[in-house]
Amino acid sequence: MIPLLRYHSALLLRSHRWLPPVLLYAAFLAVGVQSGGPVLDSYGLASFALLPLAAWLCRICVTGEPPAARACAAAATGPGRAHLARVATGALSAGVLALAGTAYVALVADPHASDHRTAVPEVPAFCAGLLAALVCVLLGTAVGALCNWPVLRSTGWSILSALMAAVLLLVGGASPANAAVSGLITGSVHGTVTLPWLPLISTAVIAAAATAVACRLSSRRS
Repeated sequence: MIPLLRYHSALLLRSHRWLPPVLLYAAFLAVGVQSGGPVLDSYGLASFALLPLAAWLCRICVTGEPPAARACAAAATGPGRAHLARVATGALSAGVLALAGTAYVALVADPHASDHRTAVPEVPAFCAGLLAALVCVLLGTAVGALCNWPVLRSTGWSILSALMAAVLLLVGGASPANAAVSGLITGSVHGTVTLPWLPLISTAVIAAAATAVACRLSSRRS
């Protein structure tokens, strides 16, 4: 698996298709996360944007390989394993963005609640922000795995379904991403930090199931 991850990471970097999501996330942080803003609110904003970006990066990795190279990788390692490496590369790339965004918030945000008077413990807040970011990354990866080849073959339907799913998962009350981000914003009102372990566990299960379905279908449709 490690050689496959290196191969797909090299494809991603050399294609420069990662530039639009990375630049868009950087612009979102520059505009949305204000210097001196409440730290928990800022972590919530930084995590919020990661769900659609993770789905975008997953699509780039799943669809970026030339057909001949895809066939060679499937023949050498098996189509399911090859597809798993593509999805994992997208998730790891989004994870790098999550870590960078969380570190940026820790540097510029004010470690106080929304009233700017109640102190917020910085290390627990950083952990909560990073966990919320990982929740959004995993859920975005699940969206990317289910809304692209081999589950959906049409480019138009893939993009439309991924966009709709990302929006619904961000605003839906039952969504783990919504629960993780809302927990940060609600905690900012009182200056309390709650680690979103339950959303993280449920999202990890969802991402694993979605990836397993996509890998199974890739074995049948290759």
